[in-house]
Amino acid sequence: GVERALGVPLPLKPCQLVVDAARGVSIQWSSPNEWLIIVPGGQEYATELYLREALSGHIAVVNISGAQTLITLSGPHAREVLMKSSPYDVDPAHFPVGKAVGTVFAKTTAVIRRPSEHEWQVIFRRSFADYLFRWTLDAAEEFGVFVAN
Repeated sequence: GVERALGVPLPLKPCQLVVDAARGVSIQWSSPNEWLIIVPGGQEYATELYLREALSGHIAVVNISGAQTLITLSGPHAREVLMKSSPYDVDPAHFPVGKAVGTVFAKTTAVIRRPSEHEWQVIFRRSFADYLFRWTLDAAEEFGVFVAN
């Protein structure tokens, strides 16, 4: 039902991330019976309705988009910024493309995802957005970081 509703298969392996970059849709395995789905802004409600129609049985579809923030780190030093911010091993041999984990980032819990070879995403509670934005700028300062509009 999920694949029919979203056009991407449900990841069934621990820490697996499935991405349709062209459409901006991703699904990540969070636990044996929990997944995090990300869709482009403005499609959250329609996606929720599609899933409710496509799924049957004992399910819960919860829209948490108002409580989460996602930042993307890219560039030649993105991994080094992550290494300064999280104790999780982000070495490519241990953290390949298509992996997503819940861990600590700065002083809060977060999800770190690697949707592509040169891109990392960090998802965290919205109430930490300003703090983590400033933390990330500070961690990246030595690499000549800049804010892109």
